[in-house]
Amino acid sequence: MQPPNQPQQSYGGQPVDGNPYAAGPGAAAPAAPTGNPYGDQPPAPTGNPYGDQPPASTGNPFGNPQGQPAPFGGGAPFAPAPPASPAAPVRNGLALGVLVAFGAAIVASVLYGVLLGSIEREFGYAAIGVGFLIGFAAAKLGGANPVTIAAAAVFSVGAVYFGQLIGYAMVMADAAQVSFSEVFLDHFDTVTRVWKEDADFMRYVFIALGAVAAIGGARKAN
Repeated sequence: MQPPNQPQQSYGGQPVDGNPYAAGPGAAAPAAPTGNPYGDQPPAPTGNPYGDQPPASTGNPFGNPQGQPAPFGGGAPFAPAPPASPAAPVRNGLALGVLVAFGAAIVASVLYGVLLGSIEREFGYAAIGVGFLIGFAAAKLGGANPVTIAAAAVFSVGAVYFGQLIGYAMVMADAAQVSFSEVFLDHFDTVTRVWKEDADFMRYVFIALGAVAAIGGARKAN
């Protein structure tokens, strides 16, 4: 006989051993979960954790993905820079510059003398052009060497001087009705004496300006 006032089991069983989820008498206990605790979840990935990603490149950290050309060439991370091309040699032909200055002085003196003998008068400003021509040619072909520039200045003084002597000889030959070579070669002392007698301050100034113009022409060439 059951004790009086015993509560009825409305859900088919009492808890067993303190387990509130245990089944009542006569009911089969639920099976404990086995295997994967997450039931029908897909199995954990194995192997590469990133699935079908392409394998990481090895070797060159700046590799050549998918056959693309390497950015730095040769497949190396940093290709060596090509050797720098040698600098162009500085024009410093001292001998050439002096020879050019001497040759230009001869040509300029002849042209200057012919000009003076043709117009039969002194044209001092042409001495500046003579000096500029000599300095420009010497520095253009021989380089702006200080010795070359100095030689051009000295040669310009001689070119202006001999140019004026050529002009005087032409005038004297025309007046004497003789050849120029006879006056200039056979009576060179007479030509220089007449030049000195006629020389004034401005004539020496123009000779000096010819030397200054030679320096300016050399600088202009470079």
